[in-house]
Amino acid sequence: MNPLARLVSFSQRGIAAIESLQPVAQLAARLYVAQAFFLSGLTKIRNWETTLALFDDEYHVPLLPPDVAAVMGTAGELVLPVLLALGLAGRFGALGLSVVNVVAVLSLEEIAPAALQQHVLWGSLLVGLVLWGPGRWSLDRLIASRLRGKHETTTPYTRAARA
Repeated sequence: MNPLARLVSFSQRGIAAIESLQPVAQLAARLYVAQAFFLSGLTKIRNWETTLALFDDEYHVPLLPPDVAAVMGTAGELVLPVLLALGLAGRFGALGLSVVNVVAVLSLEEIAPAALQQHVLWGSLLVGLVLWGPGRWSLDRLIASRLRGKHETTTPYTRAARA
C-alpha cells in the first residue's frame, strides 16, 4: 500500500472512531441542557409568588403580560427538558428551549457576562440538537426504527425484495 493510501485509510479509521462518539456527545448535550432548564423550572414553582414578582419587576418578556410569561416560561422549563432528555420529539424540545433561552436573555435589562456566556453555550448545544437531532440514543430513534420495521414488513415492495 502506498503512503497516500495508508494516510487515507488511517484518517478514515480516525474519523470513524470520532463519529462513534456522536451518540455519547448528543446524549451529554441533551442531559446537560435539560438539567439546567428543568432545575430553573423547579426553582420557579417552589416559590410562585417570588416568580411572579420577578416577572413583574426583573424579567421584561416582550409582548406578554408578566403572569402569562411566568406560566409559559415555567411550563416550558418543566416540559421541554423532559422531552429533550428522553430524546422524544427531541428537535421540538431543543427548538422550544432555544426560544426560552433567547427570551430569557432578551427579557433581562442587565445580564452578567458569565450568565450570558452560559446562555450562549446552551444555545449552541441546542442549535446542534435542532440541526442534527437527538441522536442514536433517543426515543425518537427507537420509535422511528420500530415504525420502519413495522412498515417494512407490511409493504408489498419489501416482501417482493425479500422473495
